[in-house]
Amino acid sequence: MKPSRLYLERLTYQVIGAAIEVHKALGPGLLESIYHQCMKEELKARNISFVSEMKIPVMYKNLNLDIDLRCDLLVSDCLVIELKAVDELHTLFDAQLLTYMKLLKVPKGILINFNSTNIFYAGQKTFVNEYFEQLVDC
Repeated sequence: MKPSRLYLERLTYQVIGAAIEVHKALGPGLLESIYHQCMKEELKARNISFVSEMKIPVMYKNLNLDIDLRCDLLVSDCLVIELKAVDELHTLFDAQLLTYMKLLKVPKGILINFNSTNIFYAGQKTFVNEYFEQLVDC
């Protein structure tokens, strides 16, 4: 069953809240792997289902390629989370997340950069794609 836009909006709010909690506790300046581990713990504490380091299937001309492409977190089978701890977000990161969303056929994604002063205002970007357009509002 496809999620609704309202469900995704609420889930997005919860995930960003989890990231803010991790950022409040640790601040900027650590490795991405540390934030990743803390995000997993925070999502568990909030009873949010997720898969960490999920292998993304890559199809090319009807061939399933044996490639080790992984997303950081797939939340509730409908939201891709890509974590970063970098000085500056590049458009390459946007493209990476959008590609993960397309390959997984997921309607929404969030790029979170823990090396920012404020996750809510400057440390996250949300993306939707054509699968989001197919969702019902409620």
